[in-house]
Amino acid sequence: MGGQGGGVLTDWIVQLAEDQGWVAQSTSVPGVAQRTGATIYYIEAMPPLDGRKPVLALTPTPGDVDVVMAAEFMEAGRSILRGLVTPDRTTLIASDHRSFAIAEKIAPGNGIADQGAVTGAIGIAAKTEIVFDMNALAIAHGSVISAAMFGALAAAGVLPFNVESFRAVIRAGGKGANASLRTFDAALAQVQTGSFAAAAPEPAEATRPAPAPMEPGLAALVTRLKQQFPAPVQAMALAGLKKVIDFQDLAYGSEYLDLLDRLLAADRQCGGGDKAFAFTEAAAKYLANAMAYDDVIRVADLKTRAGRRARIANELELSQDSVLQTTEFMHPRMEEVIGMLPARLGRWLGGKPRLVGWLDRRVSKGRRVRTYSLPWFLALYAVGGFRGLRRATLRHAVETAHRDEWLAAATAAVRSNYQLGVEILQCRRLVKGYSDTHGRGLSKFDRTLAAIKLIERREDAADWARRLREAALKDSAGTELDGVIRTIKSFA
Repeated sequence: MGGQGGGVLTDWIVQLAEDQGWVAQSTSVPGVAQRTGATIYYIEAMPPLDGRKPVLALTPTPGDVDVVMAAEFMEAGRSILRGLVTPDRTTLIASDHRSFAIAEKIAPGNGIADQGAVTGAIGIAAKTEIVFDMNALAIAHGSVISAAMFGALAAAGVLPFNVESFRAVIRAGGKGANASLRTFDAALAQVQTGSFAAAAPEPAEATRPAPAPMEPGLAALVTRLKQQFPAPVQAMALAGLKKVIDFQDLAYGSEYLDLLDRLLAADRQCGGGDKAFAFTEAAAKYLANAMAYDDVIRVADLKTRAGRRARIANELELSQDSVLQTTEFMHPRMEEVIGMLPARLGRWLGGKPRLVGWLDRRVSKGRRVRTYSLPWFLALYAVGGFRGLRRATLRHAVETAHRDEWLAAATAAVRSNYQLGVEILQCRRLVKGYSDTHGRGLSKFDRTLAAIKLIERREDAADWARRLREAALKDSAGTELDGVIRTIKSFA
């Protein structure tokens, strides 16, 4: 994948073979469907026979592959599905870390693929398998995963070349060679010793960097959190507190703790102490998500943060002399623009459908934005700077009213059915993203809560609430949710 050094690894293997007098050839097929594009590289290499050079193929043939190397665990699974890994021939070298595909990220619920199927298949499909977290090892030694995979290849012994010839290829690469050699040697040692575990040991207490001091306002809120909330809740509440402060400010963080404290009081009255305060812990997570909603201001703020640019540059392994430019597709709708207006003005404009339609035809257009060009960066930075005015906007008023209605429903439910109250809090998972994604999620959320109202007095209400939520998460169209709602209406 992008930034993992696949092309470099391919060049190393080709150079290694050619240095030994072999004939080598590499081909590649770039992909566009996975993440930023998963590229498949294919290498054939063999010595000349009686002075004659071999004719090499351009693509692999199932059942005829000696080594498969996968820089991500599910890519190993895809190689197995394509028949490239066979038990009589193939050595499989794979990193068992996950880098989630787009299809996994955009699923309404938990779209993460089951890697257990790949784990089970590897032991059957491959002649030899070398599997460990090569990505963690590479990061620990200041390099990228390609160097770790090269070390694992050397240790596998499937190529008739000595280890020093592998090192010589890395040294010839020049820049970054030292870090690559450290990573190569660490991977080599792990495979040779059979220690297929993550690479870097924890630093000693004396060498571990001290945590950065917190600003006084945040420190005061953290102290309040630790004094006010029970131990089972504190970790989730601290994560939620940091999220809402990052979204808005310290005052917003204080509001988050105020709301959470009211929910804790209801939890205590309902015997939450005997249930590890599950209601408050769920509230700590989903309340933070509700308060840190995605809006245009948030998107603009995130796109212009210095940390984002540095992260992209690091992933692409850019040198100091390189120029970074990103082009992003943005499609704002008039609905988002109205949401940024002061609440009264936004409601007035929202009540003028003809005017909104006229404006929408001029605003709602796809735009390719060069984020780090001066005009667009300044425009996005200015929009992100509206954060201080966010709490006066129409979008914030709408989100706050919706949030309070949801919390009131959960609090009322927990007094008669503890688990139902928890399930209602967890329904907030349905609301995410912005624009059309947010609209679809919000629609399913509202329909789910309306259906829960029909069965809230039943003893199995919590089970039905969970079924509703899981059905809503399974498909974006909501057909499974419609089916569960029809079932409920048939007996409610």
